Amino acid sequence: MKVEQILQSKGVEVFAVKSGDLIADAVSMLSEKNIGAVIVRDDRENVVGILSERDVVRHLGDKGKDALSMRVSDCMTPKPFTCPPSTTLDEVMALMTRKRIRHLPVTEGDALVGVISIGDVVKRKIEQAEQEAAALKEYIAS
Repeated sequence: MKVEQILQSKGVEVFAVKSGDLIADAVSMLSEKNIGAVIVRDDRENVVGILSERDVVRHLGDKGKDALSMRVSDCMTPKPFTCPPSTTLDEVMALMTRKRIRHLPVTEGDALVGVISIGDVVKRKIEQAEQEAAALKEYIAS
């Protein structure tokens, strides 16, 4: 299975903030949309970073409630790792594990075409394992 198949089933909607937005506004979006990260874009809509719950918590730990009045650019992870839609699930899992990341922007050239999370990947891997087990049971029974 490839990333493009995940995007086909989950959709390609991407939630984003601007680098100059306040952390408080980004936290509101994370909460409202029930997501773990937002893409950070510049004024030309280019991807310049990603802001995750981890980033926010790290800064809250350092600065307390004052972190909420900081700019996204001060807390985000700049130049996030990305993958093209043709990337396999195994490749994505290896990258996420090696780099210790939970969200991965999906790009085609310079265009952002979606975002996948570790939850999306694990869900598909479980589905694959269940389908393989069912196929083996059917094969054994026949």
